[in-house]
Amino acid sequence: MTDSAKAFLASLTPEQRSQATYAIDADERLNWHYIPKERKGLPFREMTSTQKQLAHALLAAGLSQRGYIKATTIMSLDEVLRIMENGKGPRRDPEGYFFTIFGEPSETGSWGYRIEGHHISQNFTIASGKVQDAPSFFGSNPAEVLDGPRKGLRVLAREDDLGRELMQSLTAEQKKTAIVAQEAPKDILTEASRKAALQGQPSGLQASRMNAHQRELLQNLLDEYVGNVPEQVAQAREDQIKKAGNNLYFAWAGGEQYRDLHYYRIQAPAFLVEFDDTQDKGNHIHSVWRDFEGDFGLDLLKEHYQSSHR
Repeated sequence: MTDSAKAFLASLTPEQRSQATYAIDADERLNWHYIPKERKGLPFREMTSTQKQLAHALLAAGLSQRGYIKATTIMSLDEVLRIMENGKGPRRDPEGYFFTIFGEPSETGSWGYRIEGHHISQNFTIASGKVQDAPSFFGSNPAEVLDGPRKGLRVLAREDDLGRELMQSLTAEQKKTAIVAQEAPKDILTEASRKAALQGQPSGLQASRMNAHQRELLQNLLDEYVGNVPEQVAQAREDQIKKAGNNLYFAWAGGEQYRDLHYYRIQAPAFLVEFDDTQDKGNHIHSVWRDFEGDFGLDLLKEHYQSSHR
């Protein structure tokens, strides 16, 4: 990541570098979102072809191959939307994705970077060689391309299908606990909050009340989110899952059939996964991995500063 970030920065003009860089403690680092709007940072559309290649290398450095393919496919869907809407909807721009570096890339210091645009927000923090990616947001509109040469494309199919498979595996008695609302919320509950928080105790069906097959389905679903990031970051997420053990809660709202409006979440002591498909007649997905203590790497930065001042 560090080498990719340095190479990207080295390719920028002074004006571009000023546009793309902030201090590690800048308030802008917490100013994230996933809706189509202009952002701080340097967008693809203002880069040269060489700079775009280096920007893609930086994106790829922070994600697994699976995660990178998802991210770039999601970006390309803005062109699908532009065609679908005949230019009458919000501005759609597959090059409207912004790259922002916070701090000075270093193998030993603390820094971070954000890659963000419509339905993508990846927030990386690096401190003392450790890496965190949270909030980590992937969305998809359309969730399934219904017409044209890309008909049938479902970039977040597994997040959708595995969640539904787990829900449909539950008994009627288990569903009484798992279903937290008959109607799905309009969006993920944490939205673009700077700190992930849900009111009250975890709700839904606890993993300890699932049978072996259902726990396997739950693990498969979590693995899909873990698999979006490279090995080091994935290992940290896997450690959180292992530490949670049976203290994992699966909650559902809405219908159980494909294209029904629905929502689910998986809550553990350390992290939260949220997923919804509640817009555009059940064809518009939002999904996110949040870390209760580690969003924006706040835990890593605290650890780094404490160790550097001993």
